[in-house]
Order: sequence, then C-alpha cells, then structure tokens
Amino acid sequence: MVPTATGPQGLKGLEVAAFESRRAREMASLITRHGGVPLVGPSMREIPLEENPAAFDFAARLLKGEIGAVIFMTGVGARTLFEALETRHERRKIVAALSKITIVARGPKPVRILREYKIPITITVPEPNTWREILQELDENPRGPTLEGSRIAIQEYGVSHKAFLQELEGRVKEVIQVPVYRWGLPEDTAPLRKTVEALTEGRTRIALFTNGAQSDHMLQVAAKLGLRGRLLEALRRSVVCSIGPTCTEMLGNNGISVDFEPSHPKMGVLVSECAQKVEGLLRAKSAADGAPVRVEVSESATAQTKPSPSTWEDALWNSRFMRACRREPVDATPVWLMRQAGRYMKDYCDLRSKVPFLNLCKSPELVSEVTVTAQQRLGADAAIIFADLLLIVEPLGYELEYDKGEGPVVRPALRQASDVDRMQEVTPEESLAYLYDAIRQTRSALAPDIPLLGFCGAPFTLASYIIEGGASKNYVHTKSLMYRDPGAWHTLMDHLSRSLAGYLNAQITAGVQAVQIFDTWVGCLGPADYREFVLPHTRTLIQQITPGTPVIHFGTGTGDLLEGMKEAGGDIIGLDFRVELDDAWKRLGSDVGIQGNLDPLVLFAEGDYVRERAEKILKQAGGRPGHIFNLGHGILPQTPVDHVIALIDAVHEISSRKK
Repeated sequence: MVPTATGPQGLKGLEVAAFESRRAREMASLITRHGGVPLVGPSMREIPLEENPAAFDFAARLLKGEIGAVIFMTGVGARTLFEALETRHERRKIVAALSKITIVARGPKPVRILREYKIPITITVPEPNTWREILQELDENPRGPTLEGSRIAIQEYGVSHKAFLQELEGRVKEVIQVPVYRWGLPEDTAPLRKTVEALTEGRTRIALFTNGAQSDHMLQVAAKLGLRGRLLEALRRSVVCSIGPTCTEMLGNNGISVDFEPSHPKMGVLVSECAQKVEGLLRAKSAADGAPVRVEVSESATAQTKPSPSTWEDALWNSRFMRACRREPVDATPVWLMRQAGRYMKDYCDLRSKVPFLNLCKSPELVSEVTVTAQQRLGADAAIIFADLLLIVEPLGYELEYDKGEGPVVRPALRQASDVDRMQEVTPEESLAYLYDAIRQTRSALAPDIPLLGFCGAPFTLASYIIEGGASKNYVHTKSLMYRDPGAWHTLMDHLSRSLAGYLNAQITAGVQAVQIFDTWVGCLGPADYREFVLPHTRTLIQQITPGTPVIHFGTGTGDLLEGMKEAGGDIIGLDFRVELDDAWKRLGSDVGIQGNLDPLVLFAEGDYVRERAEKILKQAGGRPGHIFNLGHGILPQTPVDHVIALIDAVHEISSRKK
C-alpha cells in the first residue's frame, strides 16, 4: 500500500460534516489538524432503560447457571448493565457467575470494563469487530463455547442487528437479547440541523459517519425540515466515509452509498485516510456527474496487486527492497542496516549533544533529517524511520526517561496483576502524532525508489521493558509474572498486541512501505515457553497489520525459536549473527524471506575482512529470492563510517556480479 503524499493538511480548507456525539470535540480537532473546517452535528444521545425486565431476567437465569456464554458488544452498555444488575444482586455473585462461562468481548471498550470488574475474558473479537468476526470466533476459536444446544446472551447497543441474530439463532438453542440503553436524538438538535442544511445546500460535500445509527437520526431531522429527499440526493453527490463494515451496512439500509472505508476502524484513521483520498474521490464524483463511486482502500492479504500506475508508485513497487520482500528476483541484493542513523555518525553525535534523545524523537523535522541523511550517505536500499521502541509506553500510561549512560527507564514498573487493568487504551493518531508527521515528511524527502520502514517492539519485548522498568539481564520480574499469573500475562499481551497493531497501521497510513517487529529480548525464553506465552500474541499482532504490507519479524538470541517465529508470522524472518544463514533457511523453508546476518563487530575489522564476511553470507543465500542483507543487530557506537559504506558497496557489487 503506497499512500499519497498529501501531508497533514490534506483537507485543504474543505468543510467536513460529521455526526459524532460523545467524541465530538475530538472529531473536530482531528478534522482541523488535517486542514479541514469541522461541521460536527452530534446526532445521538444514549438513554438508559430505566425499567429493564430483560436485564433482570438475564441476571436470574445467569445465577441459575442457564446461560453458557455472554457477548458484550460495547463498553458503555457493559457498564450500564452491571450498574443496573447491582441494584438487585451483589456484585460478587454476578462476577462469580460470569467467571464460570464463556465471555466474548467485541473490541477494546468492553474489554476495559470487564477487566475493571475482574471478569475473565475468553475471546476478544478481532478488528473490524463486526458481527461477522464474532460469528467466526464462535465457530473457530478453540476457547469458544460448544454452540449446539447452548444459550447465548447478547448485551445489545441501541438497536438489534437482525442479520446477526438470525445467523446466531441457527447455531444455538436460544439467543437471549439484553438491551441496556437506546439511542435518542440529542437534547439540542440545532448543530445537527445546521449540518443537515449544509449538506443539502452543497456547502459541504464530505460526510463522516462513525456509527450507522447516526444516519437514522440525521434523516429524522431532515424529514422534520422537509429535506429528507434533497439530503439523500446531496449525499449521492458527496463523499460519504464510513468507519467500518457494520456502519456501511446500516448506511446502505438507509439508501446511502459509501465511498470510503479506512484501513483500520478507528476515528483517527478515518479522518487521516479521508484527508489523503478526498481530492481524488471528489474528482471522481464530479466526473461521474453525481453517480456513486466506490473506492476500495484495503488490499487483499494474499493478492500482491500492483498499485495504480504513477512514476513514484512504480519506483517504490519495483525497488530492490520491495521486490525482495515479495521474494522476486532483484538486480542486486538489497541492504539496509539496523541503527543506520545513530551514534557512530559525527553529525548525529553533534545533534545529540544539543538535543535530548526524546526531544529529538518528538521533532518531525529533526527525525526526517536524521533518517534521510543516513540513508543517503550510506547508499542503503531502504530507510528506517528514526524513533525508539518505547515511544508507545507513554500513551499506555507510563513515564519514559533516558538516564544518561543507563538506557531507558519506564515508571511505574508493572509488577502485579492489578497493574494490567490500569493500562490505557492507545489512540496512536492523537497521542503519537509527532511520529506520523515525521513519517510524512520523511517519505516526501526520500528518493522515489527508497522504501521507508516503520517498526515497533514485539509484545514480549515491550512487556519486558514495562515489567522490569527498563533493560534487564535475567528478566526476573517478567518471568515471575509470566509463570505466577498466566491469566494476567495473557491479558497484558492481548492489550499490547492490540495497541501495537494500531501503532503500526497508523505508521503505514502515514507513509511507510514495510514494517519490522523487533523482539529484542525474546531470546531469554526456551522454545516451549515461547510457544505458550509469546507466539499467539505475536501472531495476533502480525495478523492485524494492514494487508499487503511486508512484515519483517526479527529477534536476537533466537536460534532455537526460528520455527516458532515463522509460525507466528512475517514475510521476512530476521536472523541475528548466532545462526548461519543457509542453515536457518533450510529450517524455515523457501516460502519465507530471510534478513541478515553479519556480526556488527565485523565492521571494526579491516575492509578486506569485512568484504570476505559479506561474501560468505551472500554465498550462503545462494542468490535465492527473498534475501535482504543486514547486520545481526544494530550498528555499534564508534563503528567506522567508511567501513559501513564499504560494506554496502561490497554487497551491491558482489551480489550483482553473481546474478
């Protein structure tokens, strides 16, 4: 996926209609940040059901043991339900009954409430969190309930979804609907009326929907104004953006065609990708004289479809690095180096003497300068955005410091199971906006045929930093929590894998062409522990990454874990210098690429020896498609820059001669 380089001001002063209610201010801020003029008309108000016999009937049957599973659809609904039940039953009894059955959480919001009540979660439904993903999990997840003959309750949200209920009723003995609130019009409908009028009059031709029921209320208000027909006609001439499939389906039921869905069902991604695409969508609408034009954003996970023709996109698609990621033939082996922008370069050291590390990471201009300068000076075939593995810990609710000479410090360290429940949900587009601005600037500054890599720490490595409070030699606290309380460990890893997926996907949206997952500390585990405590969560992360984006899965000390790492996923498996490349490729098979794997200390040797070691690795690769040359870890401080440049030149010269 190659994003357009519209930058953060992609809306270019256009007025944008939106119907978000609870997060109306945040929506307005996002539109403004991307250069638009927000016209937000809150459309819904959540009204709890004061008398709810269905909820109390559900509680009675739950306490009698008649219900085998409960599906929690929303966070607000889950909390409202619990608060209602506690007016008649003790909390501990409700929690105890729910702890004995299958609990399904549709996305992060109900997960947060269930953790607050200390209710074990059996299944967390993956994105885009539609009823189809719920059914798939119920059908296929080995931790799920036995459907035939079971009774399943659904905490509903606002309206019942008929198609979901029909599908579920065909699988189980009984479906128990538990409505906890309904949606009404806002008490003050004036902003919504203004938004309807602006769309009807054609003053705004962009409409963002984050919930399908918003269209019901928008049309109710339009009908009262005598504008329903005119509004629907105006929407056919406008760009209609829906946050995801469920919302799109409900809009379609109201006769509203959707032109755009984001790659990730998040409000920040919706606005960001709309800003990138809106100019082309508006042109298409005008060219079609008002006919709806559907523009697909996401690519198939398996079909490597070539991007739309353009000189820039063709150059990236056909670059050595991207071809190697697809295991296609290349004219020379691509090479980039971990920490290729870093302390071994004088310019970087001069900059760091003036700018603290975190300040540098949070300055888009400096990040772009450091990233591009390193790639250009070395002649590497790819750039990797200058950042740090731990930037995401701040949005998770931790303090991050870099003590001089001591490395990163994370406070407060997570040591108890109860600490897991206090972790915050991450909305990366807001909390890490500086990184995405840096990616946009860097992508614009790089040569057209130089891909830009994004990255993150793997769930285990990130968990280790948070639990230990920094780096560690023996991981006492990490392993103690893992062995002592597997439930808390898996809850923590679920949270991190979900957060990291959003973090990476936002990098992809901003402009990176591939991503690397660094599992720096996972080599402290044996194969059995890796498979039990790490593999499922790394796989979850990789499966959630935007389809079509190459993923490099790298770890250190992982010679005994390679087969498990392949099972977890990745287009390319990164090797450290402790394994021989040809042996590793035999173990992994030909259906995956390999990155690696020169010992970084070789670069301190004389040029002839550096070249000899590089040639040995290239010989082990044997010219097979899918080899990306790299070090077995990052470039070390004091490494001679000339030796690094000589290595890259040697890789290109030797590999092209062998073609």
